[in-house]
Amino acid sequence: MDVVVSSRHCEVSDRFREHVEEKLSRLEKHDHRIIRVDVLMEKEARAREPERAVRIELTAKSRGPIVRAEACAEDKMAALDLALDKMASQMRKAADRRKVHRGQHKPESLGQAMARSEPFPDGAAADDEVSERKVGPVTVTGDGPLVVREKTHAASPMTLEQALYEMELVGHDFYLFVDKESEKPSVVYRRRGYDYGVIALDVS
Repeated sequence: MDVVVSSRHCEVSDRFREHVEEKLSRLEKHDHRIIRVDVLMEKEARAREPERAVRIELTAKSRGPIVRAEACAEDKMAALDLALDKMASQMRKAADRRKVHRGQHKPESLGQAMARSEPFPDGAAADDEVSERKVGPVTVTGDGPLVVREKTHAASPMTLEQALYEMELVGHDFYLFVDKESEKPSVVYRRRGYDYGVIALDVS
């Protein structure tokens, strides 16, 4: 499992990165399919509420749905523990749902399956519901913002010169088009000044 730690308005020490990796390694016992966990730490220099001065956001990516959790606290250690507890709780409940679905256990209700799982950490309620929603083509489990925008445009094949003109017309730094000569999906993008780059996809 890969752990990627990033930050906003603060620096992350190597010691804290090691601490995060050690803590998050415990998640694998709840979901062995985890491939990567992104950790974002954000600190407010002049927080109105001291107990919300540090925010930790976790995003677990696996072969299943994406799981997200976040928490705020006075310091980064406390915020990490709270966010980790939320994510572990969500993963336990998701694992219990999979067991019921696959027929490994046949309780009268999902609540009974959850009751047999290991105890919830302090501050996590047994009746918490794990939200699961579709955001575009992605299934997201848990809280936290995830913005996915989908757009479909009708387009005719065009030359590179036409694509450059269209890009300048709309004022974007890139433009997606189908190359008239190669018939390949391509992207022209602005590098710096009046230098441009082109990326083409070979779908054959």
